[in-house]
Amino acid sequence: MTRLGFPLLLFLLSAGLVLGIPHAAVADAAADIQAQIDANKQQREALEAEIAIFQKQLDALGAQKNTLQSTISSLTLSQKQLAAQIKVTQSKIASANLTIKELSLSIGDKETTIAANQDAIAKALRGVAEGEQRPLITQLISSNSFSEAWQATDGAIQFNRALTRNIGTLRAVRTALATNRDQVAATKKSLIALQSDLSQQKRSVDASKTAQTQLLAQTKNQEANYQKLIAQKQAAEKSFEQDLMNLQGQLNLIVHPNLLPRVGTGVLSWPFSTSFMFNCMQRKSVFKNLFCITQYFGNTAFSTSNPQIYNGGGHPGMDIGGPVGTAIKAALPGIVLATGNTDLVRGCYSYGKWVMLIHGNGLNTLYAHLSEIDVTKGQSIDTGQTVGLLGMTGYATGPHLHFGVYATEGTQIMTLKQFRGSNTNCANATMPVATFTAYLNPLSYL
Repeated sequence: MTRLGFPLLLFLLSAGLVLGIPHAAVADAAADIQAQIDANKQQREALEAEIAIFQKQLDALGAQKNTLQSTISSLTLSQKQLAAQIKVTQSKIASANLTIKELSLSIGDKETTIAANQDAIAKALRGVAEGEQRPLITQLISSNSFSEAWQATDGAIQFNRALTRNIGTLRAVRTALATNRDQVAATKKSLIALQSDLSQQKRSVDASKTAQTQLLAQTKNQEANYQKLIAQKQAAEKSFEQDLMNLQGQLNLIVHPNLLPRVGTGVLSWPFSTSFMFNCMQRKSVFKNLFCITQYFGNTAFSTSNPQIYNGGGHPGMDIGGPVGTAIKAALPGIVLATGNTDLVRGCYSYGKWVMLIHGNGLNTLYAHLSEIDVTKGQSIDTGQTVGLLGMTGYATGPHLHFGVYATEGTQIMTLKQFRGSNTNCANATMPVATFTAYLNPLSYL
């Protein structure tokens, strides 16, 4: 047992202890990174409290009479809120980068440990191969005494046990290393999503500022001019709605109800992010519903009491309130049937910037009053993909999404002039046109 004995065994055991010895430099660096992550978290908490205050102020403004000052103030507050959200996102990005750095340090430490232990085990095995040419049975037979034979046997057993422990611990370190690398991959994925959020939030600020600038230019910052603009929009909308109703009544399109998805099956998703919808739930007292709905489908109190706007025919979609620049999501996979901007036709106060998707299950969905359009005709779209940004283009006295659901069979994209020679302000505006039975209640499919 002189060559196989305890010196070699102790060497192997000490090699195993490398696995349990923390590297001071790595530990100090990790502690410093964690301190920075904690500081970022505190900053985010303060910013989120600030965002909540802005939201309360926005809610209070929303309850006031629609004036130029309240609209401008709402846009200004939205910009401040977005600026705070941008800082929160930037803080999250910084923390994600720090987490990746921290995990990379741990990975480097584990790789060093694995290399050291692999080397130690390799040296020990080479020592056995070089120093012990005779098998254990030969050593036992040639032993001078029972004690010497027992020592050889015991040494071999201890050696095998130590080797097994080292290999087992080495495997555990490798498993931890793989876990750390998975965490890095997941953090990098979240980092990409955060960077996308940051880009979206910056676009939202730009959209809000553009809307504010356009409104101030239209009104010359005068309340009287603003109210005059609202009256002009209402008059133009009345003319448009009457012409559209006349057209809809003459469309020779048949809708087969049996080809539509069954009501109540929830085939559509809400056209907003999960965080937006969660925020709506928290603001039930403001909207009196869980979904930020400001106008329901059909003969609602507002539509029937404002025949100058809806001609008593009921609201053909559902309005959902939100800040200018909010990302609008596709409610179902589909193809972009068409996009348009009725504001390009002077005096036409209708959908403004709009997108219509066709879904292949008998339904089309419309997203109107957008500030930006992010898709093109013929493009394939997935559920949750951004199709545009919420705005207040077209007939809109405040920022909201007009979300419409249509029966595909009863819907066409055309100008009103193409059918029976309309001569209203919207005659040359391209938009979705549907027969009466093609308008569907969005809540039936959400």
